Amino acid sequence: MSAEMDALVAAATEKLEALEAALHGLGQVRGKHTTDDGLISVEVNSDGALVGLRLAESITSRPPADVGQAIIQACTQAAQDAGEQRSAVVATLNSSFATPQAGNVVGRAE
Repeated sequence: MSAEMDALVAAATEKLEALEAALHGLGQVRGKHTTDDGLISVEVNSDGALVGLRLAESITSRPPADVGQAIIQACTQAAQDAGEQRSAVVATLNSSFATPQAGNVVGRAE
């Protein structure tokens, strides 16, 4: 292969690896939040869907409406955490595509 073709293949391989790393990173995103009193802990996936909920036994002494509201607030905080993690993964991916690589060939093949 020519040097230009080698550079194209290397650049394509780097981009593919960056995409695979981002896909893996997005799959690993988990947002977590525990209330200040420690009675409620939640975990959400990268989409913000609830995948884990832990309630301390002493939560039963609180009114159900208060518990429900506290769970929703904890889920909101966990989803925000997951969103920040997801943004970091995407930012890393974007930077790998935006940074010109040494030896990249720009233009058209002849």
